[in-house]
Amino acid sequence: MVYPNDFESVAIFNNNYKEPKLHNFEPKRFDEKDVDIEIECCGVCGSDHHAASGNWGNVEGPMVVGHEIVGKVVKVGPQVTSREVGERVGVSAQVLSCFNCDSCKSRNYAYCPKSVLTYNSPYEDGYISKGGYASHIRVHEHFTFNIPESLPSEQVAPFLCGGITAFTPLLQHGIGPGKKVAICGIGGIGHFGILLAKALGGEVYAISRSDAKRKDTLTLGADHYISTADKNWSDSYKRTFDLILLTGSSFSGIDLHEYLSLAKAGGTLHSICGPPSDEMIAVNSLKFIFSGVNLSSSLTGSHENIYKMLQLIADKKIKPWIETISMSEKGVSEALQRVENNQVRYRFVLTDYDKAFTSK
Repeated sequence: MVYPNDFESVAIFNNNYKEPKLHNFEPKRFDEKDVDIEIECCGVCGSDHHAASGNWGNVEGPMVVGHEIVGKVVKVGPQVTSREVGERVGVSAQVLSCFNCDSCKSRNYAYCPKSVLTYNSPYEDGYISKGGYASHIRVHEHFTFNIPESLPSEQVAPFLCGGITAFTPLLQHGIGPGKKVAICGIGGIGHFGILLAKALGGEVYAISRSDAKRKDTLTLGADHYISTADKNWSDSYKRTFDLILLTGSSFSGIDLHEYLSLAKAGGTLHSICGPPSDEMIAVNSLKFIFSGVNLSSSLTGSHENIYKMLQLIADKKIKPWIETISMSEKGVSEALQRVENNQVRYRFVLTDYDKAFTSK
């Protein structure tokens, strides 16, 4: 391979995610602890659709999304100590932090005020990060992850954001044998919630807006299924759950007071929703006080938790439900539109990068 000066991508311009375009871009400055990764595949996250469609702010472009990346290291900086050329590694939703703030010192890098996200996020010099819908990515070595040899690239990729986003609160709230967890919203992240909560030994309840996904959730491993379309659906589940995990892409149509009533006193209602940036939530303060329930939220997950998750899925041989789509303008357009229309069971992974980009 002739090492490219520019990286190739399929990029979004002007909020028009339905017509992405091939685009070459100059990568960020190569710093001493950076590595270049030749990308093999990348999962399609709901965040990609939110960003590309303008739900999280106007897209002027070119925007290169994607933060569930698996590929091979092809170049290392002179101070890199943890990576070697030829290694297969993963990249999640963050590519840099300051390493010096309280969040970083406690290894909560995702909450660093100077965090650089994998795409559409500024570095200190003003460069805007480019993600995994590209031939390569340049990233600080600290934000790359060893992938267990037994895990196929296209199956592990979507765990690097969707999976760890669901796994973090399960660990945080001690889900395991004897604990009851409700996974609310059976989409891309919700299906990870079922797989991982079950693998940890929890008793898993799937909550969805209709009966349409009952068979899927029970096949995934859920112990129980609840449809909120049923009359008085919540009456039988008051004060039942140690953890209620909200996984949808919006709070629209969710009565938070009803969900608060489902948690045990001392239990937790935890959100990993990624709603539009202008969406607000409200809870009646008196009902909240009398519930005795904790409200919490989280982003992705710590490095430690990512490695715990990767080991768990390797040990338990957990396989996500994925559909692969070839990387191309057409493939990216199809994937993002079908995510918008909820036409995937349950995650897309973009593959065939070697056919899409000439530098590969």
